[in-house]
Amino acid sequence: MRKRSKRRSIHSIYVQLLLLLFFSAAAAAVLFQGLDMASTYLIDRYIYNSEYLEKWGQKYADDLQEYIQEHDLVSTDSAGIGRWVKEQKIIVMRIYKNDILIYDSEYPGEKIWQEEIPGEDYGWENSYPMQFADGTGTAVMVGAYDYQIFNYALITELVLSFGVFVLLVLLGIRRKMHYIRKLSEEIEILEGGSLEYPITVSGKDELAVLAKGLDHMRISFQNLIQSEARMAQENQRIVTEMSHDLRTPVTSIMLYTEILKKGDWEDKERQMEYVERIDRKARRMKQLTDHLFEYSLITGETEVQMEEPELYEVVLYDLFSETCSYLKQKGFQVVFRVQWVDRKIQVSNDYLMRIMDNITSNIIKYGDPSQPVTVSSVCQKHMSGFRFQNRIRDMEEKTDSTGIGIQSIKNMMQKMGGQCITEQKEKQFFITLLFPEREE
Repeated sequence: MRKRSKRRSIHSIYVQLLLLLFFSAAAAAVLFQGLDMASTYLIDRYIYNSEYLEKWGQKYADDLQEYIQEHDLVSTDSAGIGRWVKEQKIIVMRIYKNDILIYDSEYPGEKIWQEEIPGEDYGWENSYPMQFADGTGTAVMVGAYDYQIFNYALITELVLSFGVFVLLVLLGIRRKMHYIRKLSEEIEILEGGSLEYPITVSGKDELAVLAKGLDHMRISFQNLIQSEARMAQENQRIVTEMSHDLRTPVTSIMLYTEILKKGDWEDKERQMEYVERIDRKARRMKQLTDHLFEYSLITGETEVQMEEPELYEVVLYDLFSETCSYLKQKGFQVVFRVQWVDRKIQVSNDYLMRIMDNITSNIIKYGDPSQPVTVSSVCQKHMSGFRFQNRIRDMEEKTDSTGIGIQSIKNMMQKMGGQCITEQKEKQFFITLLFPEREE
């Protein structure tokens, strides 16, 4: 059971959804990483292989010169210069005068001693001449002029990666939604009465289990309808045949009674012959009505009281003993070949006794006493039972059979969950009864 539950958990919808989210997120992360590397490479190539930095550096240099002239700043006014740098946010700047560092934006609060810190040229920094109120100086600027491009690229990468993540999740969910819609359409088809239409079973998750259950229910319901149709047809056949069989003895009885009423009977033997014929026809009618009553009683019962599961030998030993003894009393030889298998079956004792009564009465009525009746055990897969075999005797007087006894046996076996199989090969008649095995 644990292994089965683990297998089911692997194919569970929840696990599939988690895997879908995980792989979608992984794919989005890989895409983001690729886009980020590609955009960084392209932006760097564009920026450093073009005049982009010089253009933006010159723009900020012009803005600073305009700010100096507007506020009439001197080269030593570090507070005023610091305010401009602070407003720009992306600028790191040093100011030199006569090749001496007089201002550094990275140390705005510290006093710069001109004679101690000479200017240095790093080569990759851009310098711009600045006209202060007290003379000319040089501004060296380093700015993050490309930050906006990288920000736009980052936003684009995030949007595209998130879009791919959502798209993959929606595609994964769309497959399940398509399957759910398909099941809904197929259920509507079944509701319309088309039980031949199969339910599509796809995958191994809960939806597939549900679809499989629906298909099994469809098949069971279809089999039930077909079984009821066959039973109704069989009932109609039996009623028709019984009506014909009852009409024949009734007609004969009416004919003999009419003869008896009109005749002047001095021949007592002839009179007794007609009376005996009436008696035989009346007994035949009683037998037919008894069979019809038993058949209607069985088909009318909705539930059967089943006994607790018992071993094959415990259930059948006494019943076989009584049946074999009764057949021997009636002049039949019995060959008993039953093997007591170590299996449990579950039956209804009332039904089982009726079944054995019907079998013995049929053997006595139609069987050939000169040939043995063979009783043997039968085992097939998960079912166990027994088989009666006897030879049909040649009847001097043709006796019509409606088959109501055999049909009653089949109905009782079906209600017990078993099977009744009848065969006739030339003069040999076989009836096999199989009962489902039960667990300990």
